[in-house]
Amino acid sequence: MLFLTYWFVLFACVVYPLYWLVPVRAVRLAVLLSACAVFHTHFAGPAGVLPIAVLAVLTYAAGLTRSRTFCSLVIAACVLALVFYKYTTFLLVEVVGAVRLEWRDSLGGHLHDLLPSAPPLAISFFVFEFVHYLADVCRGSPSIKSPLHFGAYAIFWPSIVAGPVKRYQDFLPAYKRGLKRVCAHDVAVGLVRVAVGLVKKVVADNLTAWLTYWGPHFDKLDVLWRWYFIACLSTRVLLDFSGYSDMAIGFARMHGIVLAENFRWPYLARDLASFWQRWHISLSTWIRDYVYIPLGGSRCGPVRKALNGLAAFALCGFWHGASWNCLAWGIYNGIGLTICSTYRRLLGRVGDGLATRFERYPQVAWALTLLYVGIGMLIFFYPVERSLRMMGLLLGGTGS
Repeated sequence: MLFLTYWFVLFACVVYPLYWLVPVRAVRLAVLLSACAVFHTHFAGPAGVLPIAVLAVLTYAAGLTRSRTFCSLVIAACVLALVFYKYTTFLLVEVVGAVRLEWRDSLGGHLHDLLPSAPPLAISFFVFEFVHYLADVCRGSPSIKSPLHFGAYAIFWPSIVAGPVKRYQDFLPAYKRGLKRVCAHDVAVGLVRVAVGLVKKVVADNLTAWLTYWGPHFDKLDVLWRWYFIACLSTRVLLDFSGYSDMAIGFARMHGIVLAENFRWPYLARDLASFWQRWHISLSTWIRDYVYIPLGGSRCGPVRKALNGLAAFALCGFWHGASWNCLAWGIYNGIGLTICSTYRRLLGRVGDGLATRFERYPQVAWALTLLYVGIGMLIFFYPVERSLRMMGLLLGGTGS
């Protein structure tokens, strides 16, 4: 984790006193932009900074012109860059290699020589924010005129690594308030939030160690311990993801900048729709606004609505990683949401009866939601074939 390195501790100890003590707004902006540039360059390296810088310049220029054609071309360039850096190996080696197995090793060897060993740091977050910016400009929102303000939006260091995915209409007013004044309350709230995230991350890392040890021996556990494994896996994912977000929000608040919340007690949700309104909120709302709704959303018939939801969640899964299991996890959640939104209509009186019982006994709806989400975590973390075997073992038996 980047926030837990010695370099970062030194970075924070230098940047924050400078930012707090400088009374001149223009100089404080220079401190913030310099900190963002140093942070990104240190962790991404020159090879990681260059493609992001090119995309940022193109995005800024397209926003200034407000030309739909130019904005659309830059959106396409951003998406193609994301596909190239993050998904080329998967698409050519896994997809094409699945058609002709003898091509797999050959393609893998050639791509290893052509592509960087890892995609540019946080390219998924950069691309989603650039696409959001240009799409909203095309819809009539004002563009960012100042290159300095756009630079702060593009490479604001607390949110680079794990979000939240920023909306520029919300970020710019908060960022300008932070440049104007940082009070002791902001710093105190930010420190507490960072501490909460750090505790979550430490617990998540300890759970990771336990899960890493017992994962290969899942079939040796008895049934109750297998379910305990699912509970630990679900807890680990929540603490890890939300811990990152807490720390990012806390570090931003210490700049006097308020970022949007990203998790709102998702494991208290009583249905999958509510769960996704609480889980990684900035990502799920981005996919809703820029994928699901443009595809037609819920305005279409039931079949088209279901397909739109599956496509949106397939993208959500694929966003998390270029692998079959991430794609399957997204589709799994899309299927769950489709069932939740249609079972009452499809089952008629039976569906009405189930809905009435869920309203009367919300604990049952909550337990079923938690169960569905928890089992889905197996798909997220393990190859599809292995996760299916692990699901079967939850009902008893051995892996032999």
